[in-house]
This record gives sequence, structure tokens and C-alpha cells, in this order.
Amino acid sequence: MIKLITILFPLWAIIFSSVCYIFPDLVIGFKNLIIPLLMFIMFCMGITLKIDDFKRVLKKPKIIALTTILQFLLMPLAAYIVSKIFNLSTELLVGMVLVGAVSGGTASNVIAYLAKADVALSISMTIVSTLLSILITPYLTLFYIGHTVQVPVNSMLLSIFKVVFIPVIVGIILNHFFHKYIDKRQDIFALFSIISIVFIIGIIIGINENKISLIATPLMLAIICHNLIGLFGGYIVCKSFGYNKKECKTVAIEVGMQNSGLAVVLATKYFSALSALPGAIFSIWHNISGSILAGYWSKQKD
Repeated sequence: MIKLITILFPLWAIIFSSVCYIFPDLVIGFKNLIIPLLMFIMFCMGITLKIDDFKRVLKKPKIIALTTILQFLLMPLAAYIVSKIFNLSTELLVGMVLVGAVSGGTASNVIAYLAKADVALSISMTIVSTLLSILITPYLTLFYIGHTVQVPVNSMLLSIFKVVFIPVIVGIILNHFFHKYIDKRQDIFALFSIISIVFIIGIIIGINENKISLIATPLMLAIICHNLIGLFGGYIVCKSFGYNKKECKTVAIEVGMQNSGLAVVLATKYFSALSALPGAIFSIWHNISGSILAGYWSKQKD
């Protein structure tokens, strides 16, 4: 039952977002919970990780390096170009760039499982990009939008360290000492993560309720294009390097699925509520597209 609820994440996100759009007052007062909720999500990620997950990075360094380069090169560039093509406002451009500049999302591991990709490799990729994002994300943001808006790089570095690194490390430490107890309850942590991200999305939708109808179409098209560029760009580049289909699927999923929750937090804290909207919508869409792609790939032979 828990696995089914987790897999149906996009459905719960759409339902709750619709409720928040119609009744925004239900969630607007919870704006201050966005950062604690993301910290809890990152803790749930950390508590499911083991030291062996880090050791795997040393076994396949080339493909992990390729994925990381694509993650931080292709995605922010695509976000910037797509935003310009669809003539998004400066606030939405900021949000799109933040989505492109963050690490791979933890949901990629679930989609990798459904797509019959390499789940262990996906976890290793997520770990590497998540840790590197502490340094890379603020400077990528500065590079792409620093000429348009003020980007507080040092403050962003500190925020990502607090929101991402510390909860993940605490989770890993707890898993190391209590893994026998935690291993049996990993699905519960996944469920808690789903509930938290759905609530974050709902808050952002509620806050921006009065603006969504005016920007929904161009923003949605931009988000879809951005996500598809990541998915198919990751697959094609990986294929061109001679990797097998299973590895290509893993890279595609990892590159195309972003830690949009982190983008929401950074946008809310350092820019504006409207800048957080691309991250909230991307969070719903990339799980829908990922699930569809996983359904197709799961029926194909590697």
C-alpha cells in the first residue's frame, strides 16, 4: 500500500495543488514550513543511504562524472534558453534557472526502479550531484542571472549546506548505527518525503494563486521542454559514449529529474514567491513524464 501511494505521487500532488489553488487560505499560513520540510526530505534521503552507496561511486567514476557534467551544464543552460524562448518574466526566469542549477532529485531513484534502470547507479549519481550542488548551484545561478538580479552567493552556499548537507549526513549516521531497524522501514521514509513535497507544492500554488492563470500556459510549456531536454539529452549523450541501454536510461532519468524542492526553497528565501512556482510545477511534471517513460522502458528489452 505504501509503495502504491508513493508511485502515485503525481496524482496526490495534482489533487492537493488543485485544492490549494481553489482555497489558498488553507496553506498560505504555512509558508515558514517550506525550509523545515525540505530539510526533513533530505534527512529521509540520508537515512536510507549506506556507506556502500558512496563506495559505488569509485566503481563507475566515468559515467557518474558524465552525468554530473550533464546535470550542471545542460540543465541550467536549457532552462535559460527555454525561458527566453517563451519570454518568461524575470521572476520566472530566476525560478527556471534555479531548477536547472540544482542537483538530481531523489525521485529519480524511484523512477529508475520502475524503468528497470540501474537503481544503485542512480543513487550514486544523486549522492554526487547533491553534495556538489552545495558549491555549484549558487555560482551557476550567479552566472546565468547575476546580470539581471542580485544573487547572494555566500548566503545561498550556507543555506544549501544547512538544508541539504547537514540533514543528509545526520541521516547517514543514524542509518549506520541503526540500519537493522531502519532497513525494514525505508518505505515509510519515502512516504514521509512524498507527503512533505506535496505540501510544499501546495503552499507555493496557494501563494501564487492570483498569478497562475496569467502565466500557466507559457510556464508549463517551458517546464515540459526543459524536462524533455534533460531526459532525451541525457540518453542521447550517454548513448554516444557507448554505454548500454540500462545505463543510458539511468543517466537520462537522473539528468531530467531535478531536486525542485531545493529550487523552491532557494527561490522563496532569496528571490520571490513567484520564482518558486517553476520548481513547484516542475516537481509535479517530472514525476509524470518520468512515470510515463518508465512505463515504456520497463516493457523494452535492454
